[in-house]
Amino acid sequence: MNVPTMAELTAKGESPEVLFWVGCAGSFDDRAKRVTKAFVKILNAVGVKFAVLGTEETCTGDPARRAGNEFLFQMQAMSNIQVLNGYNVKKIVTACPHCFNTLKNEYPELGGNYEVIHHSTFLQQLINEGKIKLSEGGSFKGRKIIYHDSCYLGRANDIYEAPRSVLETLDADLVEMKKCRTTGLCCGAGGAQMFKEPEKGTKDINIARTEDALSTGATTIAVACPFCMTMMTDGVKNKEKESSITVKDLAELIAEAQGL
Repeated sequence: MNVPTMAELTAKGESPEVLFWVGCAGSFDDRAKRVTKAFVKILNAVGVKFAVLGTEETCTGDPARRAGNEFLFQMQAMSNIQVLNGYNVKKIVTACPHCFNTLKNEYPELGGNYEVIHHSTFLQQLINEGKIKLSEGGSFKGRKIIYHDSCYLGRANDIYEAPRSVLETLDADLVEMKKCRTTGLCCGAGGAQMFKEPEKGTKDINIARTEDALSTGATTIAVACPFCMTMMTDGVKNKEKESSITVKDLAELIAEAQGL
């Protein structure tokens, strides 16, 4: 796969159109790596000149700040800002809403000012520009797809339409859960809850959210966040529905529809 690093391009005196911020999940989580690869395939297919930081990229610090370790967050943030500003980065695209929210809304106060775009919005732009063309009546025609709103995309940054616009191009049957958009329910991973066992209660949040999705009769649960991916996948496994229900990221669905 063609994945240039900022260091390689800089050495050649070149600069990319966008920096693809991969994120911890997209780099290390086996399931999220498939989303990273799908997005890279799309970028290469449409001719977007991009680069990654590679080993120079570290965690944005989002989990540290959410868990209450402000000192660690600022250390990680300052380290990243130093690298990004050193490369004179202007535009960043990421497939993780947590990275997106932190880079866009929390880095400016520490001296990191960039145009930050979530991959759902970026995919929508490529579709609107005609760079991604999907034929009607493709492999998704008639398939019932549900979209789960990520907290950091939806309520935190008011991005509701871009993911749905991307899914509408698949010519599938897009259905909605009762709790969606501004009243969407968290998958249960936010606030660094991803990395600990839940407190005792009657039901885990991801199970409740998976039940919401299954009640619509959808066969595909579309997500736009690696944390949501894990929680919804675990929910489907809990219900023993892996053979009939798939959980996929927007990038994977678009790459599949393009035959990449």
